[in-house]
Amino acid sequence: MSIFSHFQQRFESTRQEELSLQEYLELCKQDRSAYASAAERLLLAIGEPELLDTSTNSRLSRIFSNKVIRRYPAFEDFHGMEECIDQIVSYFRHAAQGLEEKKQILYLLGPVGGGKSSLAEKLKQLIEKVPFYAIKGSPVFESPLGLFNATEDGAILEEDFGIPRRYLNTIMSPWATKRLAEFGGDISQFRVVKLYPSILNQIAVAKTEPGDENNQDISALVGKVDIRKLEEFPQNDADAYSYSGALCRANQGLMEFVEMFKAPIKVLHPLLTATQEGNYNSTEGLGAIPFTGILLAHSNESEWHTFRNNKN
Repeated sequence: MSIFSHFQQRFESTRQEELSLQEYLELCKQDRSAYASAAERLLLAIGEPELLDTSTNSRLSRIFSNKVIRRYPAFEDFHGMEECIDQIVSYFRHAAQGLEEKKQILYLLGPVGGGKSSLAEKLKQLIEKVPFYAIKGSPVFESPLGLFNATEDGAILEEDFGIPRRYLNTIMSPWATKRLAEFGGDISQFRVVKLYPSILNQIAVAKTEPGDENNQDISALVGKVDIRKLEEFPQNDADAYSYSGALCRANQGLMEFVEMFKAPIKVLHPLLTATQEGNYNSTEGLGAIPFTGILLAHSNESEWHTFRNNKN
């Protein structure tokens, strides 16, 4: 196979696939990964570990004190970080089970040159390997299951399609709420697309960096009004909003916050509700916007100590 054919084949393999909502629900009955969370999909990409008994190797036994360590082939380029990587995988495993880690930020703390950024980049590359399903046209890549109410619809979905109720804990975005009103409540008019997370296209993967204290605000995370659309829509209309914030782009995926504690404190506020409640408010009078992704942050020890000692 030539390099051109190989490239074309790889490109075609990540093209969008479109389904009806009924077809998606039938797929959920057969394939649990169709409604898997971001943590579950990342675990699929990481794969199973290899168990290595260091007591049988004279060199490794001195480094790891004769322990049996887990080594993940996906992280084979990260030498001497086995324990750290095992803790990260453990975080994803607990988050995938719906435990408290699901509501927590994965925070990497260490000295300069400790490999934090390299680990973050690797995790973003891994999440690109496993596709997810979203409502077609949704600017925040929201799950089709967000159309349903856990209390009202949970029993039917669990009985007919085998979807556990804990996967119905998200909400509709303002965009989907407006479309539902336009459809007259007929959810069968929604289409579903199969997407691959993409660093280049910012599909379910986003990166935020700290900015200047005076000019960075929460719009870097939650988006803002698109002034070009104000001629057509009122300011609080879902279609007048630009869902360009990192939380919007990283829904159902992974958001990386570089040097988090260098950012102004006011910028960090949306992260609290995004993690704890699974949604956050926009900068305008819209409804809450869903977030079911993973928040990954990292910083050096000096920034962490400065933040911890700040009593404000």
